[in-house]
Amino acid sequence: MALFTFRLPDIGEGIAEAEIVGWHVKVGDRVEEDQPIADMMTDKATVEMESPVAGTVVRLAGEPGQQIAIGSMLVEIETEGEGETPAPPSPLPSREGPGVDGERSELAPAFEEQPAPPEATPDPSLREKGEVLASPAVRARAKQLGIDLAQVKPSGDHIRHSDLDAFLLYGAGQGYRPAGRAARRADEEVKVIGLRRRIAENMAASKRAIPHFSYVEEIDVTALEETREQLNAHRGERPKLTLLPLLIVAICRALPDFPMLNARYDDEAGVVTRHGAVHMGIATQTDAGLMVPVIRDAQDRNVWQLAAEIKRLADAVRAGKARSDELSGSTLTLTSLGPLGGVATTPVINRPEVAIIGPNRIVERPVFRGKEVVPAKLMNLSISCDHRVVDGWDAASFVQAVRKLLETPVLLFAD
Repeated sequence: MALFTFRLPDIGEGIAEAEIVGWHVKVGDRVEEDQPIADMMTDKATVEMESPVAGTVVRLAGEPGQQIAIGSMLVEIETEGEGETPAPPSPLPSREGPGVDGERSELAPAFEEQPAPPEATPDPSLREKGEVLASPAVRARAKQLGIDLAQVKPSGDHIRHSDLDAFLLYGAGQGYRPAGRAARRADEEVKVIGLRRRIAENMAASKRAIPHFSYVEEIDVTALEETREQLNAHRGERPKLTLLPLLIVAICRALPDFPMLNARYDDEAGVVTRHGAVHMGIATQTDAGLMVPVIRDAQDRNVWQLAAEIKRLADAVRAGKARSDELSGSTLTLTSLGPLGGVATTPVINRPEVAIIGPNRIVERPVFRGKEVVPAKLMNLSISCDHRVVDGWDAASFVQAVRKLLETPVLLFAD
């Protein structure tokens, strides 16, 4: 028997240490060569570390949330025979999300809640043997929660995470509680690590360093919504249009007259870079937290291309398949809560950008047109800006330019 010490390799990017996001193994586990053993997060990326040898885990470097220096012990593995010490493996990129100071980091799974590998489809042949049907991820979570899967009633052909949630809330019967009674849950402490910690640090740094101001304007999108419906009626195989592609076109058309908004501010160097191209960040909610994939050169894309790219990027980040370059380098961010958009929002700037735009919910209300009262579809458009770089007059003038384009949608398609 021999003891192999797997040291944290140089992950690149010039970093000196990395955070333990989660372990795939524990002391006493048998591991095979190339088996995932841990997820490590740097300031910009999360990488999945794989075991270079087969053997039994005898020691782990620390708990999730701890920082480990490059070159220090990560895992000790007891191997059979003498063997040669293998070269450290190349880390594999994982999922991605927002990082510190406006950069992006790869998305770290919430291992404190779901420490198992991605959910797989159960083997249907198990049903014939009278065994419980559940994926490895569901089984691992049930074990962690102390739930006997035999007591869980599946909502479909096999037990899912939602069935575990129902079991926790309603007990073995998994029926609905009588009206007027709310499910009671025990207090729980959730360690803020990985992506959630990066988001917290980024938001705190943004609010601490940037003097925000917000401006909100009401926009009549009646004609815009009619145009969108007409375009969707003749879209063929193209993706269905939401408001966002049309809004991005309006923003890109208005920005050349307001270059101070499509910018990034390096406050340490005292330099504002006004970008010619619009790399539009799209704030996207995922199960693990908020991520901001980027549409490159949005100014060069038509509404259909924008719609396709929004869908592609959203699918990629939610599936954990977005590349690092798809999650960095935005020059302006658009954030939307969709039907939950509310009356008005005051979004936090995605540092080091200097502005963020947020459309709010569309509501139908009566308005005066001349002496007549008619129904209209209205939407508030919010913008938050860095007052060190952007003046209130410039922000208001920009929103008014966008408003003109949205209220006269034919201008969005004019040369």
